[in-house]
Amino acid sequence: MNAATESALRQAWQGRGWLARLLYPASLVYRMLVALRRALFALGWRQATRLPVPVIVVGNVVVGGAGKTPTTIAVVRHLLARGWRPGVVSRGHGRKGTTPQAVTNTTDAADSGDEPLLIRRATGVPVFVDRRRAAAGRALLSAHPEVNVIVCDDGLQHLALARDLELVVFDDRALGNGWLLPAGLMREPWPRNSRVPALVLHQQRHTAPTFCPGFVARRTLAPDARDAAGHAIRLDTLSAGGPLHALAGIARPEVFFDMLRERSLALSSTFSLSDHADLAPLWPGIAAQCVPGSTLLCTEKDAVKLWPLLGEDAPRVLAVPLVLSPEPAFFSALDAQLSSRHGPQTP
Repeated sequence: MNAATESALRQAWQGRGWLARLLYPASLVYRMLVALRRALFALGWRQATRLPVPVIVVGNVVVGGAGKTPTTIAVVRHLLARGWRPGVVSRGHGRKGTTPQAVTNTTDAADSGDEPLLIRRATGVPVFVDRRRAAAGRALLSAHPEVNVIVCDDGLQHLALARDLELVVFDDRALGNGWLLPAGLMREPWPRNSRVPALVLHQQRHTAPTFCPGFVARRTLAPDARDAAGHAIRLDTLSAGGPLHALAGIARPEVFFDMLRERSLALSSTFSLSDHADLAPLWPGIAAQCVPGSTLLCTEKDAVKLWPLLGEDAPRVLAVPLVLSPEPAFFSALDAQLSSRHGPQTP
């Protein structure tokens, strides 16, 4: 699906206009399939795999871009500070392989997926990918027996992996028009039919959520961008350094562009790509549209794919990190859930 089609659908999902109504019958079929799948696990006809360590699943009820990966990174960093030894498993969306694979700092994003590579570089903890998250977890624990808690990135609907705690992430879209796919943006009905303890985290840029109780996390851009060598460049100095362009291959590129403009950065052009886009075939055309001597700003998720493609005549490419700041009560609730089930950890 291209970025234009994604954008049209996402706009339709925020209301109940003609396109959403046209797709509504299909959403009823989708709802029945979701219910059937849950019933198969609830009745024991399909078995969930339980790993020998606590499993925290991070995910969302709505499609795309609600902030699962930044939440995963924030949770992993918190667990490290609390004395846990976490590892991360993920599907590795778009990767080439079909067997469990370890992700290192030098892994090609095509082999791991962009988000697992970003998580590995941001946290330094063991990361394994596989479509079957339980298989990834077993491989991770075999290679890293010191790991005593696993965080699953984007696994809320992956019922084949048993979990001890679910972290449900929402952004400012809330539940959209309240309908399931393909008429709306919901992957499953809300409230969820789950016996697993869950914490809700609302990622907001401006206003507090109102549609359901939960904790709040503020989303902002970091004050510094970073180049491929890890050097920091302050955002407030970029306007004096030549024309600025921006690229985003995420679920909602316009959110990233708006956040840059809110930092008083004038963008000469923007490149909206589909989520997890393969940048290798697109990069020559994008680079050709950038003014010589200009700077291209992108998300960290895009940067792990862009930096290996840069040649001598390429524009300067800088990644602008997203800073996620959950309220302290969220981490207190997370600690309480883990402590009540598995005992406390101390740094």
